[in-house]
Amino acid sequence: MKRLILIILISFSGLSLKAQPNLDSLWSIWNDQTQPDSSRLKAMDVFVSEGYLYSQPDSAFYYAQLQYKFAQSKGLKADMADALITQGISFDVRGEYAQALKYYQSSLDINEETGNDWGIASSLGNIAIVYVNQGKYLEALNHLQRSLKVFEEMPQPGGQVGHKSGIATTLNNIGNIYGSQGNYPKALENFLRSLKIREETGDESGIAFSLNNIGLIYKNQSDYPKALDYLQRSMQIYEESGDKWSIARLLSSIGLVYQNQDDYPKALSHYQHSLEISEEIEDKSGIAGSLNNIGVIYKNQSKIAQALDYHQRSLNIYEEIGDKSGIANLLNNIGMLYNKQKDHETALKWCDRGIEISESIGVIDIHKKSCKCLYEAYKALGIDKKALEYYEQMVTLRDSIFNENNTKKLTRLEMQYEFDKKEAATQAEQEKKDAIAVQELKRQKMARNGFIGGFAVVLLFAGVFFVQRNRIGKEKARSEVLLLNILPEETAHELKAKGRSDAKLIDQVSVLFTDFKGFTTLSEKVTPKELVKDLHECFSQFDNICGKYGIEKIKTIGDAYMAAGGLPSPNTTHAYDVVKAALEMAKVVESGKAKKIEKGLPFFEIRIGIHTGPVVAGIVGVKKFQYDIWGDTVNTASRMESAGKVGKVNVSQATYELLKNDLDFAFESRGRIEAKGKGKIEMYFVSSI
Repeated sequence: MKRLILIILISFSGLSLKAQPNLDSLWSIWNDQTQPDSSRLKAMDVFVSEGYLYSQPDSAFYYAQLQYKFAQSKGLKADMADALITQGISFDVRGEYAQALKYYQSSLDINEETGNDWGIASSLGNIAIVYVNQGKYLEALNHLQRSLKVFEEMPQPGGQVGHKSGIATTLNNIGNIYGSQGNYPKALENFLRSLKIREETGDESGIAFSLNNIGLIYKNQSDYPKALDYLQRSMQIYEESGDKWSIARLLSSIGLVYQNQDDYPKALSHYQHSLEISEEIEDKSGIAGSLNNIGVIYKNQSKIAQALDYHQRSLNIYEEIGDKSGIANLLNNIGMLYNKQKDHETALKWCDRGIEISESIGVIDIHKKSCKCLYEAYKALGIDKKALEYYEQMVTLRDSIFNENNTKKLTRLEMQYEFDKKEAATQAEQEKKDAIAVQELKRQKMARNGFIGGFAVVLLFAGVFFVQRNRIGKEKARSEVLLLNILPEETAHELKAKGRSDAKLIDQVSVLFTDFKGFTTLSEKVTPKELVKDLHECFSQFDNICGKYGIEKIKTIGDAYMAAGGLPSPNTTHAYDVVKAALEMAKVVESGKAKKIEKGLPFFEIRIGIHTGPVVAGIVGVKKFQYDIWGDTVNTASRMESAGKVGKVNVSQATYELLKNDLDFAFESRGRIEAKGKGKIEMYFVSSI
């Protein structure tokens, strides 16, 4: 049954092409009538899947038919479903998707009839792959979500629930669909969840899989150093396993990174190597992709005739296997070639076909390319109205992929993943220490039982007792510190006393938001390690400032920082405390900026917003809980930040009214400023006197 779950991966990163088995010995088992049915079916399964499935799919189909007939004669429905999957795969790898879908659906019907959860989830996943290859992403996502639900609820040995390998595989495939639609934060979220499971289970192939997919996300976001790092780490694993299918695709992915950096010789070398491997293993989709990539390089080198030849050969294969994404992409590429030759009328014909397909399948990157091709053609023909129409579409699509929010989300996701990874390692180390301590106690107990003298027993027990009490005391103190780092002191005491903490309405709280301008630009210029270091240093100083003024840090969200005064215990100085803290935060960032400029390094600039009003405060969740606040006051404070200016502290009318007579502050009225979702709001810049 192992093959069923692995095949879900085939459309994205492939399977290991294992060494040829001893087919003669397997055949002898197959034909030995004295063998038990289970042994014969296992021999058939190995014979087909390892001997022929990827190298000779037509032969695999023939032998899987024999396997199906044998299982049918014995009434073994699970094995019938298994054989149908194999037959489906034999069509899938050849790009004959309608036939593949027919066999996958038949397998699903049998598995649903027999209540075979594993078979149901696997069949749903395989059907999704066919839909992906046909560009039917909504249908694919629907089947993958159904498959994920089955895997998550699947009972496991020992009373556990959830099949980890199946969950990880399905998350990877869901991530690929989001990636094809340009939703890179959602794609990365799924890839990182999958990677975490693969690392927990030690699945090297799965780890390589996730690394490859994450690398492609960063390639699409133009973060080429990070993309190459992930792709090369993936390649190292696949080369060790000899997985030719995946190696071929990784070569193409790495080639794309070099192509996007205009290093055409390196890109071409990788594409040609990928083509050689794809032809060797008769992978039609891989051959078509490599031909297309080589054609793009020739186009960029102005070798138009060669480019057109490679693109046409690629298009022919994509049309043969029914790959809509591939077809749309090639139609656009050929259209762009005609634009380059100044044959804009012909370019329009190709790109009109391209945009029709790209709109139907919802692949943003290909749709954007169609718009670019049509814009250039109409502009050259002097049809300005149509040119403007497609230019505006192109910009909208581009901005939906490359925007500051996406970059922040990607950075936040990776930072959270690294944090969780370190936290898990720390926990594992502590569990290891605890296990050693338990073993030591057992050893000492055995030694104690061996003593004859009662005094020695008492002495040993006392020693163990005091050592353990001391250790428990230290752990308790450590837990106290950790709890107070996570929660306000009053809330922490309530949680310990009652086992829960009730949400509270606080009538007047001052909420502060900060956000960095230039964060996206900086993230493109420095390594993740340097970026995290800068954020850590800055936020550590913000934490100290919050402590100084007695205000509560609520959370950080990527490069944004949120804090509030007047909670959990209400007070009358919250507005003053928060504004003083904000002004000091602004000074910290300004000082850091000056040092960076002096060294010729990129720097942060900050906007800070404050609003005062009622909030609900309490603990979120039951695991990894967090103290948080809710209400319109929080939303308005966020708008104060986004409507502010760099280096300034922007406050609302409500905060101003509490502090307007305070001699420590000077206020500059800004009038009524438009705030997203709020209309026009009175705002003020505040500074120290």
